Amino acid sequence: MPPAKPTLPPLFVRPHPHLLEIPAWAWLEELSLREGRPISLRDVSEAEWDRVRDLGFDLVWLMGIWKRSPVARHVFRSDPARFADYDRALPGWKLTDVVGSPYAVYDYRPDPRIGTWRDVDHARRKLRERGIGLILDLVPNHTAPDHPWVTRHPEYYIEGQERDFRNDPSRFTLLEDKDGTPRFLARGRDPYFPAWPDTAQLNLFHEGLRQGFAGVVRTLARHADGLRCDMTMLALSDIFERTWQGFAPAAPSTEYWQQMIEAAPDLVWLGEAYWGTEPRVLQLGFRFMYDKSFLDFLRAGLAAELRRHLAQDFSGQQHMARFLENHDEQRAAAVFPADRIQAAATLLATAPGMRFYCHGQMDGRKIHPPVELARAAEEPADPALRALYERLLRLSHDDVFHHGDWRLLETTSAGDASHENLIVYEWRSEKTWRLVAANPTGGAAQGRVALGDSVDRSAGYLLWDQLNDVDYPRSGNDLAAGLYIRLDAGRAHIFEIRGGQ
Repeated sequence: MPPAKPTLPPLFVRPHPHLLEIPAWAWLEELSLREGRPISLRDVSEAEWDRVRDLGFDLVWLMGIWKRSPVARHVFRSDPARFADYDRALPGWKLTDVVGSPYAVYDYRPDPRIGTWRDVDHARRKLRERGIGLILDLVPNHTAPDHPWVTRHPEYYIEGQERDFRNDPSRFTLLEDKDGTPRFLARGRDPYFPAWPDTAQLNLFHEGLRQGFAGVVRTLARHADGLRCDMTMLALSDIFERTWQGFAPAAPSTEYWQQMIEAAPDLVWLGEAYWGTEPRVLQLGFRFMYDKSFLDFLRAGLAAELRRHLAQDFSGQQHMARFLENHDEQRAAAVFPADRIQAAATLLATAPGMRFYCHGQMDGRKIHPPVELARAAEEPADPALRALYERLLRLSHDDVFHHGDWRLLETTSAGDASHENLIVYEWRSEKTWRLVAANPTGGAAQGRVALGDSVDRSAGYLLWDQLNDVDYPRSGNDLAAGLYIRLDAGRAHIFEIRGGQ
């Protein structure tokens, strides 16, 4: 049984928090290489935790701390189709570098490479002493095929018949009981893609499974401040029923997530959901939800679509988790051209909702490592990109970006239609006014921003671009007529507007 939850300093998570995802296993290997000795979670230095604090993060997601599965590891080590990915991500890799996916959970206990429950609690305390909360993984849809429940509670899983296995062997893992009787354990799957061969599909409609998983949630709540829930939408009753039609029993009256969140309602619940299910999942009690559309529009340079996306009801906007990369996505430095990263990073840092960063993003790493690898390739840091992210994190730490009022502003033509490519919004509090303007496209853009009643026509104003350190004096009449903004491709402003007194 894990040790009792220790007494910790109080945690206050800001309304628009900054989250850092750290791939735990690869990060510890990185620290071990740097220090020339094996580093587990308990051995992480005070200076390392200080660096996270000094960047202004509210939450750290230690991704992939749970015990890895020997069976799932063998799947990846013996699959030649994966070797080209490993060659690309980690030249010179060895089979021992393939440790298995963190999303084929063998058991919800820390992997020995990471440490023990006490080590997790130690790391959490170090974070909490710095005002930072700890997020851990929850994988609701499936487990590894050798998870203890497979033998202790086979009723928790979806199983097929021999005819199902013969019709599509890729959807099942063949097991044998002690007497040789075959079992056909369904593999976890997203309905739009092939089944994951290193997983076993849970029966999310089984009440015993729900009670068992709620028990897991209560245990994790003793050691974490929040949970990042993998593929959240797969557990919605209608999606699960559609995916497993003919295999699952009738849907219960209560949604799966209602029972999980009721087990630990005080956690910060972060969901990974797609297909337009985000509002539904938020209604079930999640605090934050992935905003994949934000990334897709930015990556494609679709400013008008992004502006329409941000124009949706603010009550939903403030619960979206915005990101430019994560362990499932390609690296931002590889995807965004160098001349467009300033706008994308500025919008990430200042848009409402959770601002979600990934380990290595600020250094400009370009190689996307498969999650089943124990370590990442060494890459040279990009000092200019690091300086940009550090500046943005420092600027967006200001209280107005967390407790101020946010408003998307209208842009009008300044002679052409390029104003459609500008994203402009403001954050305001009683004494502070910030205006953010970004051009996430590949061409120059200009337009006017209506400020109207926000300005005193008889007063003078100073617009200090904090991002680029340039001052722009303007009269109240100029601002009331429409602030003229021109931005080259991929550039941005963060104005502190002073005056008008």
